[in-house]
Amino acid sequence: MTSTTPPTADDWAREAAELRERLSRGRGVGVATLAEAAGRSGLELLQAMLRGELPYPHIGETMDFSLIEVSPGRAVFQGLPQTRHLNPMGTVHGGWYATLLDSALGCAVHTTMPPGRGYTTAELSVNLVRGAVPGREPLRAIGQVIHSGRQLATAEGRIVDAAGRVYAHATTTCLVFERPPGG
Repeated sequence: MTSTTPPTADDWAREAAELRERLSRGRGVGVATLAEAAGRSGLELLQAMLRGELPYPHIGETMDFSLIEVSPGRAVFQGLPQTRHLNPMGTVHGGWYATLLDSALGCAVHTTMPPGRGYTTAELSVNLVRGAVPGREPLRAIGQVIHSGRQLATAEGRIVDAAGRVYAHATTTCLVFERPPGG
C-alpha cells in the first residue's frame, strides 16, 4: 500500500493480525503494575502496551477490539463485531459501539495525561448512524481530544469502515484528577 492508496478492509485486517501477533509475544492480557506505570505519561503507557512491553486489557478480548495506534491527543481502536455482540433483534448491540468509542475517546484523553494524572469518563454521548454486520469487516474508532485541562477533558470520535463510511459518532467529557501516590 502506498501513501496515496487508501487502506482497504483487508489492509486493516492484516494490520490487526500483525498487532495481535506482536502482543501475543509480549506480556499478554492483564493490567500494568503500579511500578511499571510509575513515572510514565499516558502516551508512554499506551505506546509500551502497543510494543508488547506492558499487558493489554481484557476488555479487548471480550469485545473483539484492540488499540491500533496512538499519538498525542489521538487514539485508534479496531474491532470486528461478532455474533456474540448481537442484541435480541439480531443487530449489533449499541453497547458494542459505545464501548469501542469510549475506549478510543478515553485513550485519546489518556495520551494527554502527564505522569501522576488520571481521568475517568463522566459523560458519553453516542449516535449510531449505520448498522454493522457481524464478521463482515473491521471497523475503526478514531478518538481525538478537543480540550485537555487540569480538571476536564473533552474528545470526539467516530467509528468508520475502511471506505470512510461512518457507523457511529460520539463525544465525551472526562474528569481529570491527581492520582494518589501508589494508587
